[in-house]
Amino acid sequence: MRRARGVLLAAALSLPVLAAPALASPVLGEQDRAPAVTPPLDFEGGASQPVLDPTAVVRESLYVQAPVDSDGDGRDDEVYVEVVRPDVTEDGLRLPVVYFASPYFSGGNPLQFHDVDVELHVPGGPEGIVGSTASAGDAGAGADADQAAARPAITSAYESFLLARGYAVVYAESLGTGLSTGCPTTGGENETIGARSVVDWLNGRAPARDTAGDPIDAPWTTGRVGMMGVSYNGTLPNAVAATGVEGLEAIVPIGAISSWYDYYRADGAVVAPGGYQGEDADVLAEYVYTRADREVCAPVIDALTEQQDRVTGDYNEFWDERNYLNDADQVQAAVLAVHGLADWNVKTGQVAQWYDALAQHDVPRAIWLHQAGHVDPLSVRREEWLDALNRWFTNYLHDVDNGVADEPRATLQREDGTWTVEADWPAPTATEASLWPWPGGAAEGGLDPSNPVPGSATVERFFDDASKTAQDLVDSPRSGNRLAYYTPPAAQEVRLSGTPRVDFAVSFTRPAANLSALLVARAPDGSAEIITRGWTDPQNRDADDQTSPIVPGETYRVELTMQAQDYVLPAGHELGFVLISSDRYYTLRPAPGAGLAVELGRTRLVLPTVGGRSTLTSAFG
Repeated sequence: MRRARGVLLAAALSLPVLAAPALASPVLGEQDRAPAVTPPLDFEGGASQPVLDPTAVVRESLYVQAPVDSDGDGRDDEVYVEVVRPDVTEDGLRLPVVYFASPYFSGGNPLQFHDVDVELHVPGGPEGIVGSTASAGDAGAGADADQAAARPAITSAYESFLLARGYAVVYAESLGTGLSTGCPTTGGENETIGARSVVDWLNGRAPARDTAGDPIDAPWTTGRVGMMGVSYNGTLPNAVAATGVEGLEAIVPIGAISSWYDYYRADGAVVAPGGYQGEDADVLAEYVYTRADREVCAPVIDALTEQQDRVTGDYNEFWDERNYLNDADQVQAAVLAVHGLADWNVKTGQVAQWYDALAQHDVPRAIWLHQAGHVDPLSVRREEWLDALNRWFTNYLHDVDNGVADEPRATLQREDGTWTVEADWPAPTATEASLWPWPGGAAEGGLDPSNPVPGSATVERFFDDASKTAQDLVDSPRSGNRLAYYTPPAAQEVRLSGTPRVDFAVSFTRPAANLSALLVARAPDGSAEIITRGWTDPQNRDADDQTSPIVPGETYRVELTMQAQDYVLPAGHELGFVLISSDRYYTLRPAPGAGLAVELGRTRLVLPTVGGRSTLTSAFG
């Protein structure tokens, strides 16, 4: 990723409340955090055991004051919170908290997606129509604060499990949703402040009121907090952890975003989350805008539409505010990151870049990678997952040294459903190794692990047609709308672990075109699956915050980063590289006809290969 931030970094997360060092009141000391009485808990085997009755609980509804006024009403925003805690806390036992923050607890509104059948941006030229088209969605309704007692309690699939093991459970509605005030901004600073304020309240640093308006605090907690959730609910833990807030000891982001730009863009290209063509930051904000007042946040959401910039797709201050990688060095919480290797909603690059940033700053961390898509691991490997989660929280929330911090960091599910535990991820023995395309791409060219095509005269051409899907183009035996290159059948299995990329020498017949690449595995029976893919706007070849015009006919060096993957190609299977322009279900879809010419001698596929070049040579040489 060619991200030239410059002054943007200085502007990122600049509100004082998000700065780590200075807080309004002192954090709870270690002595203050110690349980007030001897815990009636059992940590046999290094995991908290189910010794409490999960039905014997105290439930509280309250509003935490957040030091931000995102709806502009002259008052600090309030975060609606529901607490569920074992009734033993009434006897003086203080417990840690597992905290779920979400914009989805009150449902969602009907959606209007952006039109994606538009022409691409050309500097100085006419712009594509950036309109909207109606699409059905789940209807949601806002509610006023006095409805808190009447509506169903918020809950989660983890609640009973956690309560029985000595964790209090806290739920909070993100700003602008449900019974919270403020406005939804799809990952903006105000949402981070709102979610963080609950951690502050649990540690005595933020005020709150109950539903009667009386002040309420949390003397029942040790102040040690963990956050977890899936998707947006997992993204908020990343955001809050990146503020360095004291008291947040652990997070478990599942299928979570680390940079919102990389959720809706790819190196300048406007891309969609899988299954949601035409979604963008403003569409998602409108979906979760379920507070009772349906007018107050309209100007805020209109501003999202303008600032997200679907025209150029460039990285800007709007996206920099929503880039938690900027503050990975502030993370104090231990991170157990979970992601599906088949997740095309929140794509694998999100967890790969987050995990790498945490590693660079030596943040305590582990990673779980499974073969499913955008799902909770409860549906993948329930018992083993719950054990791993409990041990993580036992170590960092109950403060029981169970050795989890010294164990191998990576748990991976392989293609056959089996599981492996490894020292770290990507595989430490994976290094970059190249494959070079050889002529014949209109039907099927080769991929060579040793040598590129000599000279610069070998050029292969194809034309864009967004009406055709990527899989259709992969399956086509010959097409003028793609180039395809394959290795011979592998003589041995080949494992890829990390982030593939493509280095292109490419020219265009138009001043704007999509550029997409697919990594493919083909079985002996001829069936092919897309392992991973990636996209770029060639106008952003120098930096993703900079549009550089294209002169038709001129050859440019362009780098394209695919989504991270961990994949084992079986012996006897072929590895393929398929180049297309528009990717129907992900990119914008201009009128067909843009031509692309690829100079093979200066184009290569770079793969993170276990065993490096020698593995590719042995398998395909």
